[in-house]
Amino acid sequence: MDKIYFDNAATSYPKAPGVAKAISHYLDEIGCNINRSSYQDAVTAAGVVLETRELLSQLFHFDSVASCANVVFTPSITYSLNDIVKGFLKPGDHCIVSSLEHNSVMRPLVQMQKVGVSFDRIFCDSDGNMDPNAILPLIKPNTRLVLLTHASNVCGTVLPIADVGRICKDYQIPFVVDSAQTAGSIDIDFKACNLSALTFTGHKGLLGPQGIGGFLLTNDFAAQITSLIAGGTGSVSDLEEMPDHLPDKFESGTMNIPGIFGLNAALQYLKEYGLGPIHKKELQLTKVFLDGVSLLPNLRIVGRKDIKDRVAVVSLDFIGKDNGEITYRLESDYGMMTRCGMHCAPNAHKTLQTFPQGTVRFSFGHENTPQEVEKALEAVAILSR
Repeated sequence: MDKIYFDNAATSYPKAPGVAKAISHYLDEIGCNINRSSYQDAVTAAGVVLETRELLSQLFHFDSVASCANVVFTPSITYSLNDIVKGFLKPGDHCIVSSLEHNSVMRPLVQMQKVGVSFDRIFCDSDGNMDPNAILPLIKPNTRLVLLTHASNVCGTVLPIADVGRICKDYQIPFVVDSAQTAGSIDIDFKACNLSALTFTGHKGLLGPQGIGGFLLTNDFAAQITSLIAGGTGSVSDLEEMPDHLPDKFESGTMNIPGIFGLNAALQYLKEYGLGPIHKKELQLTKVFLDGVSLLPNLRIVGRKDIKDRVAVVSLDFIGKDNGEITYRLESDYGMMTRCGMHCAPNAHKTLQTFPQGTVRFSFGHENTPQEVEKALEAVAILSR
């Protein structure tokens, strides 16, 4: 039985051409650390790391090549969000999030409640839509941060971050975006959205390997964040205090250099292929799927029923059936890999009225084919009877 992969919201597969080769090249031919030594291989590796910062800066329309120091690498977007939430917010501070957030945002915030940080959620409707003006009644004198996902990992709805960014600018509140579900498919303009920081992960839409993520941030915002991890950076090694300059302030210890080499290859591919064609292809597949399942009985499409303001993530609730069993049958009978459950976003499921049963999530990538989507529709038609 052929395997069909529909779980790109969890991690992309296949990875971009050249990713595995780039990782292998580093491990087999270079292998050394950076920022610690001055021999040629170390300089070569450092050059690739710098180039990767440049590619990310360009991808997200950050200031210029001169701002590459403002691109910080972490082991994942979860680490990035923890760095910001726990390093920036202080007792007595208030944060605003959406009702669709992933646990990578919510769990750090809930932990920070124990030290006196509070938060409110911007209400989203049962399709995942959010009115940006709904943020206004939530703003308090002690509101220090607005932190939003760009798109829901449950229903795929894209939130209006540009509109929220304008409001944050008017109220002089730092604005941070979680781009886990959009980076690599939707063009994100850091400056146009008035962002203070943008968090990213390498292994989803950026088509790179697991274990590499990071964030881009302004100098003003960086100065207000306390680094959570301290240690060797290879810089100012004569001091036992952490350096204040970027990116070293947030990059203690040895980085995942093999992952950065892989991410570099993926970013080169995205630059050549273009985000527009990727997003167009993914939404074409999504439309075929949505149109097909809308004709089937005993199914609820969770979220928007069209392809406006969405990414290629579609959740289904099989009415009267066990969604976990449906996921199992999709793989065992049809070779289709999907994801069932809470998707690490329980409040999103409450918002979308799919708590506690969860959903069966199909998430398409541009390497999926129309034929695979048609096979999925055939399988769903049988399983929903």
